[in-house]
Amino acid sequence: MKRIGRLATLLVLASEEEREKMMEKRKKEGLRICIGKVGTMHAEKIISAVMTAAKREEIWNGESFKEEHALYAAIMESLHGICRGQLIFNEALRTVGLTFSIVRGQMLEAPGDWVAVCLYGTIGPPIKGFEHEVLGLGINHI
Repeated sequence: MKRIGRLATLLVLASEEEREKMMEKRKKEGLRICIGKVGTMHAEKIISAVMTAAKREEIWNGESFKEEHALYAAIMESLHGICRGQLIFNEALRTVGLTFSIVRGQMLEAPGDWVAVCLYGTIGPPIKGFEHEVLGLGINHI
């Protein structure tokens, strides 16, 4: 069984060199993978960055409501992880610097794809040195 959530998490934590090796191997297995970065004080910019990257890298074709909804749900779940349940940044004077990964593929032996979104980075007030690490993971079926 492929563990796309585990892979998504390892990708955001890995060095650039390790990441490239993991991605090359897993893409040969049929997984679709994307990595990106975003820094902001607004949740909607995180959602937009992840969805844009997914469309650009053809993880989501941009036409299917089911695919868009699954991706959106995985993003929201991962955001809840980094925000401790409260989806506020700017209003609470919090800024984030995140690396994100998106992994799409078959997770179970049954037919059908799943999508995992992992966010890793820092959150804190907009003062250098006052931030701390955060990690959020969301997985949804398509």
